[in-house]
Amino acid sequence: MIPLGEIIRLSIQSLLRNKTRSLLTMLGIIIGVSAVILLVSIGQGLQNYITQQFESLGSNLIVVLPGKVGGGSGLSGAPNLAGSKLTLNDVNSLSRLGGPIESVGAGIEMPAGVSYQGKSTYTTVGGLTAEYQKMRNLVTSSGRQISDSDNASSRPVADIGQTVIDNIFGNIDPIGKKITIGGQKFEVVGVLSKIGSGGAIGTDTNNFVFIPLTTSQNLFGIKSVQAIGVKVRDKEEIPQAKIMIQNELGKRLKSDDFSVVDSSSLLATIDQILGVITLALGGIAAISLVVGGVGIMNIMLVSVTERTREIGLRKAVGAKPNDILIQFLIESVTLSVVGGGIGVLIGFLGSLAINQFIATTVTFWSVALAFGVSAIIGVVFGVAPAARASKLNPIEALKYE
Repeated sequence: MIPLGEIIRLSIQSLLRNKTRSLLTMLGIIIGVSAVILLVSIGQGLQNYITQQFESLGSNLIVVLPGKVGGGSGLSGAPNLAGSKLTLNDVNSLSRLGGPIESVGAGIEMPAGVSYQGKSTYTTVGGLTAEYQKMRNLVTSSGRQISDSDNASSRPVADIGQTVIDNIFGNIDPIGKKITIGGQKFEVVGVLSKIGSGGAIGTDTNNFVFIPLTTSQNLFGIKSVQAIGVKVRDKEEIPQAKIMIQNELGKRLKSDDFSVVDSSSLLATIDQILGVITLALGGIAAISLVVGGVGIMNIMLVSVTERTREIGLRKAVGAKPNDILIQFLIESVTLSVVGGGIGVLIGFLGSLAINQFIATTVTFWSVALAFGVSAIIGVVFGVAPAARASKLNPIEALKYE
């Protein structure tokens, strides 16, 4: 039997003799592995980003959303406003409950154009109460936050994010300047501190303009609110506070008109949904790995046909069927493993590039899974060509033209 080291050397030499074909054969594996890592990193990054946002809100927060929520986006996202029956009167009634409830706030979000001296940008305008701004940890780096008196008087004032400043102000200090939203002038009274490196699911808090809730309701011609945040004195009192909220809102609304969820349960639901989405994305990308495996098998079968005389000659001088079998398996596995390694590198670099725009996180399990599957594919799809090569009759093979 030929030593394993010699078989490996022959396998590598065979692949190097056809560099272009070897590279094209690996292409399917490269694309498959990099796609798995990229898509899973996007899904995982999304999940981590939302988790961080909820953790920053604290564990003693309850969110009231319109309709029945089986999964939603809480304070950081955009529950359905069109069908909302929640109003500022509900905020006031919940504020009077006392007990474990410390504070209550509310807000809405609407897409809108914002302009300043001929420069404009399309952004999200959030109307909020002072308490809601505190709950979302929307602090200002300069100027001031939206106040209760701003809401009481429906003042045309705004706090703006860093992305909005970059788009329409550039290097100009925006404090005291007048911006236009929906044809109405607003005075910039605060600049929001930059949050993270962007957003997820299309939401970038740095690309927001926040105005008083009452002002936003007048601006957009609506009376409802999108979400109500309730801060509880202690997380142990959340169950009691949820019952109090349900009973109070139930006096005016039907049970299907609103949902009362605490941040931890809402986060668990979102994590479950995003986990399924991440696995689905990885599964879709993994299909290309199978396609790459089929490509390897096809090329190896062609290689067996092309090298029939070589195989016959090697058998004639003493090579055993197992030697031929192992050589072709090594060639197949080498193609898939090298292709998998290149795919891991491309996937990692691609994830770093995408992270400049949306949050991404490369996980060890996605790399290990993608690379491991690529290696297994090399074995699985290499068996048939290797077996065919090992079974060639040396006399018939030598006669092959």
